[in-house]
Amino acid sequence: MKPDHMPKLGPKYWTALVLASVFGANTGDYLSDVMGLGHIAGLPVLAVLLGIIFLVERFDRFKHHAYFWSAIIVIRSAATNIGDIGRDLHIHALLFMAFLAALLLVSLFVWQAFYGKQRQTEPGNNSLATVPVYWWTMLVAGALGTVIGDYFSWGLKLGNLNAALVLGAALAVLFLLGRKGGLSNLFYYWLTVVCIRSAGTAAGDFFAHAVFGLPVSTLVSGLVFVALLVLWRERNGVRGTECESA
Repeated sequence: MKPDHMPKLGPKYWTALVLASVFGANTGDYLSDVMGLGHIAGLPVLAVLLGIIFLVERFDRFKHHAYFWSAIIVIRSAATNIGDIGRDLHIHALLFMAFLAALLLVSLFVWQAFYGKQRQTEPGNNSLATVPVYWWTMLVAGALGTVIGDYFSWGLKLGNLNAALVLGAALAVLFLLGRKGGLSNLFYYWLTVVCIRSAGTAAGDFFAHAVFGLPVSTLVSGLVFVALLVLWRERNGVRGTECESA
């Protein structure tokens, strides 16, 4: 994805990623449950949609972040269904988490091996990487976060609300500890993303099942997500193109 289409790391980015996690959890469930595609049949549809986003993005010369956030939602939706496949196959949650965590670590070490020598080129440059492995890693992190969120809700029997609060508190700690630059570190960044996906899964399920119902929750979370992207105007700053390597 072109640098002009990538948002910089900062408060708006992280807030949008949190809302995207809730919205994506709802859209994934909406495709599988309301539209009746199930957890597997909807994946090819989402793959085609993601391919269209990347294809169109290549020919757009205007500077905006619509493609990035559209791709994030599609990948988050797919990750929700991939995370739920383990339950369909009766794979123990802890075993599935271990597999996805190992897959995530392999992705990060591949990233390190091929892009570890790339550094930020400007002072204050701490934006996202434009490397292809980013999107695969986002899918794996999203699936892992889905399984963790469900495990806290049901495996530990906390329920969706309590799981969202516990995982949200853990996320707040990560933000607090990483506020001075840690969030741009490759491994810390992805740990934070996994925590965001975990909390977003529990929160999305809470709103879908205990507050609004899934269709309304999907609509409301989507509107809030889009409103944030449109209404939050960031101050001009240095735009970057890659995450710092560890």
